[in-house]
Amino acid sequence: MILAVPATTDLPAVGTSMFLVLGEGVNFRSRLESVDGDTFTVTAPLETAGPLGHVPGQEFEVFWAPPRTRVVLRCRLVSVSDEAPFRWTLVPLEAPRQSNRREFMRGGGGAAVLLTTEGEDGHEIEGALLDISEGGLRCWIDEPAKLAPGDRLRASVSLGGSGEIDVTGTILTVRKAPHGDPGQHVVLTFNSGETLAQMIRLYVLTWEINERRMRNESF
Repeated sequence: MILAVPATTDLPAVGTSMFLVLGEGVNFRSRLESVDGDTFTVTAPLETAGPLGHVPGQEFEVFWAPPRTRVVLRCRLVSVSDEAPFRWTLVPLEAPRQSNRREFMRGGGGAAVLLTTEGEDGHEIEGALLDISEGGLRCWIDEPAKLAPGDRLRASVSLGGSGEIDVTGTILTVRKAPHGDPGQHVVLTFNSGETLAQMIRLYVLTWEINERRMRNESF
């Protein structure tokens, strides 16, 4: 049964950051754009463009993060806009619920990333971190490289006071950098043990605190 989205729903305010859970341990930052009857619209994640595109009918969870909790909503993708700015229209499949399950929050950016390909002809690629979670990272490389979904990569990232991480994972997506910028965006997924997860959580938490402070100071 598909539930309508009444005016009294617990959906957040338009403009709120939302996270789309599109892979195991990986979520993508989005934003609530509008609510219209029994559907709502979010920004399409930049990382999902290209051959890994998502099509109407796919089901996944979205969540947002009011203070001290996570609110999770299972949805179905109804339509995808065919021109920029790209938007996804979603319909809920159940009522929103609070979740005690730890969701992977993404954040951060700007740190240097060193990618190393596997194999005898392995080589190093320098990049910059766009964001990171306990399940993956997204980075920008300024020169196009022969990388493809499914390839294995090693990534070394300095997280400042949180320490330096060194992980090996699988490429989820590779796409041209948006807005006419040079290079590519690469999304790498990986499994993190508790020690590594704690380092990443601390880094993202510190980043979120600094972001809030900067927003408050701008008013």
